[in-house]
Amino acid sequence: MRVVLDTNVLLSGLAYPNSIPGKILAAWRFGSLEVVLSTFILEELRRVLPRLAHRHELNAQQIDDLIDILSVKAEIVEPLTTNEARLRDPNDQAILRSYDAACQTGNVSYLI
Repeated sequence: MRVVLDTNVLLSGLAYPNSIPGKILAAWRFGSLEVVLSTFILEELRRVLPRLAHRHELNAQQIDDLIDILSVKAEIVEPLTTNEARLRDPNDQAILRSYDAACQTGNVSYLI
């Protein structure tokens, strides 16, 4: 099953391995899921993780390494430019465009 993971799911899964997002990341690690991310999602992680780093004792090098690992393990797509859907949070437009791009590349089942 191929899925696009939202930035919040990635952050929650990394911070709380026993949570549902943590179990989703574990399923990916063990090969039960294929994850598709976008350059936008990776850049959003790069921007947000330093603000949370002190809670989880991450330094800048560890954050860079984590982004690099995600970049290698996931399929990376460029968000499409499409007609904008009306979303309550305009910041979610890029996530929706990432999902659209993933759908163009193949059989993506879910946006999580």
